[in-house]
Amino acid sequence: MQERSVSVGVDVSKDRLDVHVRPSGERWSCEQSPEAHEALADRLGDLKPQRIVLEATGGLELAVVAVLGARGLPVVVVNPRQVRDFAKAMGRLAKTDSIDAEVLALFGERMQPPVRPLPDAASAELDALVGRRRQLVEMLTMEKNRLHSARGRQVRASIQTIIAALQAQLSDVDRDLQQAVQDSPLWRARADLLRSVPGVGKVLSTTLIAELPELGTLSPKALAALVGVAPLNRDSGKQRGQRSIWGGRAPVRSALYMGALVATRHNPYLRAFYARLRARGKPAKVALVACMRKLLCILNAMLRDNQPWRPMATAA
Repeated sequence: MQERSVSVGVDVSKDRLDVHVRPSGERWSCEQSPEAHEALADRLGDLKPQRIVLEATGGLELAVVAVLGARGLPVVVVNPRQVRDFAKAMGRLAKTDSIDAEVLALFGERMQPPVRPLPDAASAELDALVGRRRQLVEMLTMEKNRLHSARGRQVRASIQTIIAALQAQLSDVDRDLQQAVQDSPLWRARADLLRSVPGVGKVLSTTLIAELPELGTLSPKALAALVGVAPLNRDSGKQRGQRSIWGGRAPVRSALYMGALVATRHNPYLRAFYARLRARGKPAKVALVACMRKLLCILNAMLRDNQPWRPMATAA
């Protein structure tokens, strides 16, 4: 009989890891500590699993993922929404740490999510800086909204103090991001290629480098689906529902939205593309999403071919 491949699910919480192995059904728990992570890597290495599946849990998973990845084990970090939808489809409605570990192992066995190389330390640091910048921008927006409706001199002064502190922090992070890109010849070359496109600035290029390392290696269709700019059908029988984008990498999509918005004004090729869609009766948001996808495909081809922006070649 053919030996079945081993799939491991690891449910991560603040203080504990719950592990489930398929098809043997073996399960155990261990604490969240560097020593326990090393011991877990030893034990899983002996099992020779095809996949070790964890959920993205806001950073709690990073330490154990780093240890497992450093050992060369096939680690996959998946979107929690996909796993919950899978569990519901299987009729697994109960939710405990032990059950979640079993569902993750089953998800790895049945769905076989692709194992991608983990980012190195420098890439992880760049990704963390990009994430921190996004948090600062969100906090700045909230404080500015509060200032707009705030009453009372002391309250307004307090909000203005916080805004000034956040703006200073944002400037520091932007400087660190620029330095990180300049310190890496590979990232610097990629950034220069990306920024040669009118509409692509520092924020979008850095976000793409940090959070979309697949750029330049995938087909246009696969890349659009990965980012979440591929319109999804909502048809049933004779009914034809409205297409919409959904899922994917939200931070990349948000940065790409702003880049496409600027490009429809300052990039002659995308400005003309947007105007044609509007002239055909496409709503503004639909036309802008199409420009997002077009811009993404252009950037993907540029990195794939290692060629800077060439308007005439692109228009052809």
